[in-house]
Amino acid sequence: MLDEATIAALAAELHDAQRRRVQVRHFSLRHPGMTIDDGYAIQRAWLKTRLAEGRIVKGRKIGLTSRAMQQASQIDEPDFAPLLDDMFFAPGAIPFDRFIAPRVEVELAFVLSRALRGPGVTLADVLAATDHVTPAVEIIDARIEQFDRDSKAPRKVFDTIADFAANAGIVTGGRPVRADEVDLRWVGAILSKNGVVEETGLAAGVLDHPGNGVVWLANKIAAYDEQLNAGDVVLGGSFTRPTTAVRGDVFRVDYGRLGAIEFSFA
Repeated sequence: MLDEATIAALAAELHDAQRRRVQVRHFSLRHPGMTIDDGYAIQRAWLKTRLAEGRIVKGRKIGLTSRAMQQASQIDEPDFAPLLDDMFFAPGAIPFDRFIAPRVEVELAFVLSRALRGPGVTLADVLAATDHVTPAVEIIDARIEQFDRDSKAPRKVFDTIADFAANAGIVTGGRPVRADEVDLRWVGAILSKNGVVEETGLAAGVLDHPGNGVVWLANKIAAYDEQLNAGDVVLGGSFTRPTTAVRGDVFRVDYGRLGAIEFSFA
């Protein structure tokens, strides 16, 4: 376990990396004994700095929900991070200079009408506590290098967790629906970049039902004496692979009967 001074110093590195848009090297490379708990401790320390600057937590994101991504990261559960008020973008032009190396993922977001507190939260509880579900795109970013500049080794999950689980933005749009209005497992989406289809997927790719990510999260954060609150926006997890973005790219995500989200990086 890293000591408090090291945790604070690494959180400060992330804060500076985001401000200057310059990536830092893997924390796990410099601290080989780093653990998942260390990653979350750094994340919480960075969040404390963001909150001191006036930011507000508007919800949570859940990542690494697919079996393939968990195997690639050598873990057996998802990860999570906060969604802050300055991470929310409307469809349309999004400033590319807010990011370092953005990528795009297709998700569903659950907007809660009442609190969820674990342990013991079930899928039925999540669906009952959901005001509506809306199409959403997560913009992920890397304040920590995805691949080390020298060895080219991929970052470890501890690094990603510390880095707000790679979260940087969320775009919502399309047609919101009640949780019982459609079979959420069968919600599909087609992700196009500059008119070319890059990814397709079904929401069942998220733990067999996108609401199961919210179940996991509500029960997971109970160990930290935390809960999901009424009004929270919870990104349930991606059901496509990340798609890279550069300045000028135009994205359209077609959710069929749930409408579409269109935006560009300006």
